[in-house]
Amino acid sequence: MRGKWEVVRLWVLYYLLLSGFFQGVFSAFNLPRPPWKKQSNFGSSVVFPLVGNVYPKGYYQVTLNVGQPPKPYFLDIDTGSDLTWLQCDAPCVKCIPAPHSPYKPNKNVVKHKDPICASLHSPANHPRHTPDDQCDYEVEYADHCSSLGVLVRDTFPVKFTNGSSIAPPLVFGCGYDQEVPASEHAPYTDGILGLGNGKSSIVSQLSSLGFIRNVVGHCLSGQGGGFLFLGDDVVPSSGIVWSPIVRESSEKHYSLGPADLLFGGQATGIKGLPIILDSGSTFTYFNSKAYKTLLSSIKKNIDAKQLTDAVNDKSLPVCWKGSKPFKSLIDATRYFKPLTLSFTKAKNIQLQLTPEAYLIHTDKGNVCLGILNGSEVGLGDVNIIGDISMLDKMVIYDNEKQQIGWVPANCNKLPS
Repeated sequence: MRGKWEVVRLWVLYYLLLSGFFQGVFSAFNLPRPPWKKQSNFGSSVVFPLVGNVYPKGYYQVTLNVGQPPKPYFLDIDTGSDLTWLQCDAPCVKCIPAPHSPYKPNKNVVKHKDPICASLHSPANHPRHTPDDQCDYEVEYADHCSSLGVLVRDTFPVKFTNGSSIAPPLVFGCGYDQEVPASEHAPYTDGILGLGNGKSSIVSQLSSLGFIRNVVGHCLSGQGGGFLFLGDDVVPSSGIVWSPIVRESSEKHYSLGPADLLFGGQATGIKGLPIILDSGSTFTYFNSKAYKTLLSSIKKNIDAKQLTDAVNDKSLPVCWKGSKPFKSLIDATRYFKPLTLSFTKAKNIQLQLTPEAYLIHTDKGNVCLGILNGSEVGLGDVNIIGDISMLDKMVIYDNEKQQIGWVPANCNKLPS
């Protein structure tokens, strides 16, 4: 879950609940699984329209249908975590306001012996359970929001770009206890759609069943909305900048590795900045040194006769105002220079960030810096490229080839 201007999740900590308080809530057996026949070839995708924006909403959501009969749920899309979960009436111990009634489980709990259950828990945090015990989970995010519950399996009806439809049984979290710190504002959704590369993610499950390649991507429109896709059928055949996913020890994030930071094409002295892409983060976060260096570079470049500090605008920590209110973001971008992230482990690979990719236009007619100091909110040296810096680009996370690609795109138009 994310707040309006929050630090959003970086990683997910999964572990089994030591308490057996809810052991009796569910009947411990799985939903019967149809004998799915694996396809011998791929070549199709599932495309979902998105609703949302960077400002003022602060997140992008997708509608997924779940169950028999299917019921719609709104989910916050998050490439920074694996597990998908819905608020759940199991019964609900602590649920937050949401657009739909909590999901009701129906004797479809996932057993402890299920491989997806095992993938969520390390051996070190593996209390003694019998194979037929229910699989509990707890997921905690970097903003200290969390969901606690049990894994269940139910059908997810989807339609492919080739016209075929399926309703495979997929595993997700049935969250009956959600925590949101008082300082945060949770998105008005029913849960989280985890799009990471772990076994529990929806894209990994669809891939293991043979329906799609293990590829996920999104196209977030700067005008609001956009689309999400699972599978590689809609990926352009050319024009994409590809960079390898860099794995550090047990890290499962979509990391591009270290990058040097340039401002207006000139070196800033910031080198080796480890970069992670995360659609679960509204804004971009740099560590304290990189943030302060960038902010200093921006301020030195600003003409004080044209822009001054908008101290009364609290939309974000740093805002500027012109001689008169800006009617749009475009009106203000001419006063700013582009940023460049030049990746050191990938030859000649750069991510260009125009002013539109790091500024927002507020309802007061000002512009604010959409890059925040991650060190101030507990991210340490981790640097996140969030939604604001991925606008109007198709971003592809290819888990098969272990690479991430991006290309400018019209995100207002759904791919056919």
